Amino acid sequence: MIRVLVWCENKQNKTDADVIRVYPNGMHNAIADFLNKDPEIEAKTATLDDPECGLTDDVLENTDVLIWWGHIAHHEVPDEIAKKVQNRVLNGMGLIPLHSAHFSKPFKLLMGTTCDLSVPGHFKENLWCTLPGHPIAKGIPNPVELEVEEGYNEYFDIPQPDELVFIGAFEGCRLFRAGCAYHRGRGKVFYFQPGHETYPIYHTPFIQKIITNAVKWASNK
Repeated sequence: MIRVLVWCENKQNKTDADVIRVYPNGMHNAIADFLNKDPEIEAKTATLDDPECGLTDDVLENTDVLIWWGHIAHHEVPDEIAKKVQNRVLNGMGLIPLHSAHFSKPFKLLMGTTCDLSVPGHFKENLWCTLPGHPIAKGIPNPVELEVEEGYNEYFDIPQPDELVFIGAFEGCRLFRAGCAYHRGRGKVFYFQPGHETYPIYHTPFIQKIITNAVKWASNK
């Protein structure tokens, strides 16, 4: 079994009516639920409210892939916990930062850059696959069409991806490196852009398939 931990800061999940409407049981639970439908995956959840943010040494040592969703509380994650996550990735754990987790402390540590970008608005997005033979793209149509999503725009201040698996094309000819794969030490990292909290992105079957594929790719199993 691939042991997955879905981590979420769990702030807007409790206070924002628009988020609660889309994810009444929390975004992290929605992601864990579809992952647990795969017989190869065992997914659990943790949040910022848990002791040590739910990322104790024991939990991290028994996690093959960590999925991370954060937005407004990146600063509340203690630096020492972010460093522990970085070290676990360097020692073989997979990390999948989703959407605004481009600003999460562990991702920024692993990238060594600001990870800054621009947000021009909300638009229809076509998610184009640039490497159809990549394991993360297995079974995915080209493009995946999202009716509306928060538009991210270049320049995205990240290192050149080892493998650019998806590009997001938003209305108005805005482009974004939406699916970026990296190798860091013995671990793998896959940044995946779709996932604004007020849209049902993680209820979308092909998005679920991409994340499931990414878990298997990042697990080193």
